[in-house]
Amino acid sequence: MKVVWLPAAIANRDALIEYIAQENLRAAIKQDESIEKQTDQLVEHPEMGRLGRKRGTRELVISQTNFVVVYRVKPKEKRVEIWRVLHTSQAWPA
Repeated sequence: MKVVWLPAAIANRDALIEYIAQENLRAAIKQDESIEKQTDQLVEHPEMGRLGRKRGTRELVISQTNFVVVYRVKPKEKRVEIWRVLHTSQAWPA
């Protein structure tokens, strides 16, 4: 499996990390590293997230953060597509 970040997910992640960095750069870096480390595990364990609230998706709760990564497993293409990175306070799906 390969993890592919879709443009919307990259934009979500960047915005969340930039927001945190305004108050605490070290915390922003640490949380970004947590997102990276845990989503990298999807290569070997693509089903590790819970079933998503949107049909066909899964959700990976990023431990020690307030983030949820929404993704879709595409076994035929041997890839995991990261759709969104959300703060737990955000409504999903809209």
